[in-house]
Amino acid sequence: MNLLAKLGFGARSPTGRSVDPASLEIARDPDDGVPVPENQFAQFGAGCFWGVELVFQRVRGVTKTEVGYSQGFIHNPTYSDVCSGTTNHSEVVRVQYDPKECNYVALLDAFWAKHDPTTSNRQGNDVGTQYRSGIYFYTPEQEKAALESRDRQQQLLNRKIVTEILPAKKFYRAEEYHQQYLEKGGRFGFKQSANKGCNDPIRCYG
Repeated sequence: MNLLAKLGFGARSPTGRSVDPASLEIARDPDDGVPVPENQFAQFGAGCFWGVELVFQRVRGVTKTEVGYSQGFIHNPTYSDVCSGTTNHSEVVRVQYDPKECNYVALLDAFWAKHDPTTSNRQGNDVGTQYRSGIYFYTPEQEKAALESRDRQQQLLNRKIVTEILPAKKFYRAEEYHQQYLEKGGRFGFKQSANKGCNDPIRCYG
């Protein structure tokens, strides 16, 4: 049995998208993005990526954020593909940061504070594999910091953390209307501040 069959895929995925070994191989490759000089990447999944992105936009030292899809089986997935729950993609935020201004541990702290890492494939009313909790590391140093941070966080909680900690896979930038969604006004047109250090409550859908 080939890998696609083991993963439950035939000639086409349940979304109607063709799934072939080449597509799978590309989607599972390491992220090939390149940050600007003297910056680094980090990648997190913590539920709906709209609110997660705004959290990281507000962190001092973060120079760019993008929302997208990763960890799945299909090359160039759409939002519809991901929401079908059949591609294993996670909604993620790829964070670019200046390590001279913001260390990785500060990003981890923001990640844990944003969501409930003890709920499997769920954040609040958002249910599905795309909403799972995940830290996707780019370097051995990030992996070590993530594992240590998870262990410290576990000591504070009375339920088991289910956050996956895995290498960062190919990042597929989400459709443009998803980018900086809450800063631009969300579905109701009420813009939310992305200013550094802002502590205003985040309205998840605007």
